[in-house]
Amino acid sequence: MADWKMRPASAADVEAVAELRAVVLRADLERLGRYDEHRVRQRLRDGFAPDHTWVIEVGGVLAGCVALRPAGDARWLEHFYLDPSLQGRGIGAAVLRVLLERCDHDGTRVRLNVLRGSRAQRLYERHGFGVETEDPVDVFMIREPVSAHVPAHRVVSADEAQ
Repeated sequence: MADWKMRPASAADVEAVAELRAVVLRADLERLGRYDEHRVRQRLRDGFAPDHTWVIEVGGVLAGCVALRPAGDARWLEHFYLDPSLQGRGIGAAVLRVLLERCDHDGTRVRLNVLRGSRAQRLYERHGFGVETEDPVDVFMIREPVSAHVPAHRVVSADEAQ
């Protein structure tokens, strides 16, 4: 696995992340008949929230991003993109582990949507996400928090002991 780190995103990162999104999603969006050169970038610009986003760097260079936005009863994992030349090397799994550990610690469920037929769905399934609903374009997934403290034994009440 390459040497990577995450840093908080800033508003100045939006164009680089929008370009990365266009590259990463192009094949899946084309397969679904949904690729639009302008829209793929504009949707990122419209939803970019630096306060809840991290930039993934490899060797000091922007290589990806991920957002974890609070919303109601969960956090939404969004804008999780990694340069295609770095995919399959364990970086995405490591980033996801870090974020999910934070959510587990806080007792927070995580929701996301992934394009139908995307290889990323298998990554999410390996990390405990299950399909909640689907539509012709997206698969909506959810992951309940995993307790960090599983008791070694349970306390038996006086009534149960008898």
